[in-house]
Amino acid sequence: MDKNIGKKLDGRYEITELIGVGGMAEVYKGVDVIDNKTVAIKILKKEYAENEEFLRRFRNESKAIAVLAHPNIVKIYDVGFSDKIQYIVMEYIDGITLKEYIEEEKILTWKDTVHFVIQILRALQHAHDKGIVHRDIKPQNIMMFTDGTIKVMDFGIAKFAREDGKTATDQAIGSVHYISPEQASGNITDAKSDIYSVGAMMYEMLTGRKPFDSDNPVAIAVMHMHDTPERPRAINPDIPDGLEEIVLRAMEKAPEDRYQTTGEMISDIEKFKADPTITFGYYQEEGDEDNSENTIAFSTPAAGEVRTETPQEAENAYALKSAGYARNGGYDESAPPRYAAQTGYDEYYDDDDDDEEERSSYVVPVLTAVVVVVIIVAVIFVALLLKDYITGGGSKNDYTMPDFYNMDYNDAVSQYGNIIKFEIEDTQYNELEENRIISQSIESGTGFNKGDTLKVVVSKGMETVEVPKLVDINQELAKDQLDQRGLKAEVHQKSSDTIEKGKVIESDPKEGTSVPKGSTVVLYVSMGANKGQITVEDYTEKTIEDASRMAAYRGLTVDAQPKPSYEKENVVIEQSIEPGEVVESGAEIILYFSDGTPPEGEIPFTLNFPSEISGRFVVDFLVQDEDGQMKIQNSINVSLPLMQQYTQEIKGSGENVFVTIVIQNQSNFAQATIGTYKFNFADKTYSAETEDLNAALQAIGAFPEPTEPPTEPPTEPPSEYTEPITDPPAPPTEYQPPTEQWTDPEWEDPNGYGEEW
Repeated sequence: MDKNIGKKLDGRYEITELIGVGGMAEVYKGVDVIDNKTVAIKILKKEYAENEEFLRRFRNESKAIAVLAHPNIVKIYDVGFSDKIQYIVMEYIDGITLKEYIEEEKILTWKDTVHFVIQILRALQHAHDKGIVHRDIKPQNIMMFTDGTIKVMDFGIAKFAREDGKTATDQAIGSVHYISPEQASGNITDAKSDIYSVGAMMYEMLTGRKPFDSDNPVAIAVMHMHDTPERPRAINPDIPDGLEEIVLRAMEKAPEDRYQTTGEMISDIEKFKADPTITFGYYQEEGDEDNSENTIAFSTPAAGEVRTETPQEAENAYALKSAGYARNGGYDESAPPRYAAQTGYDEYYDDDDDDEEERSSYVVPVLTAVVVVVIIVAVIFVALLLKDYITGGGSKNDYTMPDFYNMDYNDAVSQYGNIIKFEIEDTQYNELEENRIISQSIESGTGFNKGDTLKVVVSKGMETVEVPKLVDINQELAKDQLDQRGLKAEVHQKSSDTIEKGKVIESDPKEGTSVPKGSTVVLYVSMGANKGQITVEDYTEKTIEDASRMAAYRGLTVDAQPKPSYEKENVVIEQSIEPGEVVESGAEIILYFSDGTPPEGEIPFTLNFPSEISGRFVVDFLVQDEDGQMKIQNSINVSLPLMQQYTQEIKGSGENVFVTIVIQNQSNFAQATIGTYKFNFADKTYSAETEDLNAALQAIGAFPEPTEPPTEPPTEPPSEYTEPITDPPAPPTEYQPPTEQWTDPEWEDPNGYGEEW
């Protein structure tokens, strides 16, 4: 029997069974006896507890996960570090891995793929915002509940990107089938590495195949670095064009050609969800009839190149290298796992599954190949230098040209005039401030010699024009005069008793004001004499163009403002003056119209607890989802009276989203509803449907029990005084010798029994 089973860590976490074994740690199922909940406990193996490197990585894992708090990331509850045992207490996940789901379904629908990937990207977005890069995104590290909720696991090999951007010393950790090109080659990795891995997973979900596959893991890693995968639609024609573009953009070889953030990728996926027929224009097929199906070439404006190497060509090209790298007959991905676990815990929380088993088979070969390439490049570079020296060429480029865009010309001359000869080639009006450099004849990053001439174009600032006299002239003539000066006109109707209808009453800015070319001038045009009062109509559900025209015709001044909404784009969803209300002619009305984006965001919600409450409580925030189901979005532990006020950011989208807040007393496990609220993520507001915090606290026994004041026993009046009776003194007794055991100060206790002996 495992010696850890039955133990209780820190007097709180009781270990019940072993559920996973990794290269450096063991994962157990356990029970938190205080909170009465099931947990997963990861314990570092004894043989590694004294190894500083393993100990550092184990502590870094807890450090990385501890700062993460997201519904799509596994939670960490507690950590323990001592001389005898190192452990992390985490959320227990009862589900299957995404890998198991893919193996069962073979090919996922695009709707399921999008549903899963958005959750994964949001989890990574949260981690990236904290400066953490996962570096081992793969289906084995994604858990899935029966309701389709995703949990990203195993941040054990993640490092703080801001602390160390290099992974060459990390042995290019990551699964070979989903590894990014820069990670395989030992180059700098960042959040874009995770984006590549997500793209590789999407490829597999939609096609049922991995982007690159081979019996040799080294060949797979090399393919990731050099080859373009077969088009997803060539394998599965049911994949929409737009979704294929998203996958290929995420899997670009060069990090700068990929999505730069998870937010960018989420944005494209959301656009695709709203319109599955959308295309983004990222790729154009090169119509080379000689290309086979596996070498259909794609190019992106960012990448600027066409790749046509086939997977087979890559394997052949690197056959000699990879032949010497296979260890013990090579890497066999089809081999059975070391232990049979149906819950995914063989990979869950285990940062050494790949480190111990896969690293020896492909990481060292990949890095070795990279080192060989670097050495070859260095030899060639030295040879060229020697050749240049022998031919008497000398150094051709003494310096590297800086980027002078938006730099003040005088500052540039002051700082670099001793090595660069500046020459102003032209001056132009520009949005940059006056005297700023717009362009340069030698591109930044290019080599140059001391004394070379750099021609620059310098900004004259924004071109300005004066607002002409517009008052008391026809609005069409006024608009024409503004147009001739490069200005735009915005017309508002206004009543006037003195200015003829159709003529300008005033302008903003006023006549004679200097404004930048391209600016907008507001024209207030007379509607004639005061028309009196008008009744406001209902402009909602009309297009903003029609509503503005109708309101202006009625004599209202229209201010149109876009707003997120589920309505179609440009449809009026709200107006500042209610229909039927009577206002003066010329009154301003704000028409809010849909900008085509769904209202979503975060709204802070604050709980204020009474000062007399004490104890430990759990507060659950249940948020209504798209299907109308209430699901827990956040759970917080509250210790009173330490946390008398707590603010939680509620995330969601929509205009009428219901949120229910429930509190549970951890001393008796009684729970009650604090209230139900309606959230409007378009307006960033919420209102209470029902709310009674005190009643909820009363219901769960949170208030202290009232105590009655102590009562004093009745006292009887004193009786008549009597002389106290005292016993006569005891007669003297004979002397008795002391009973204590005599000890010799020089004598030592041979058996260690001490005084009891």
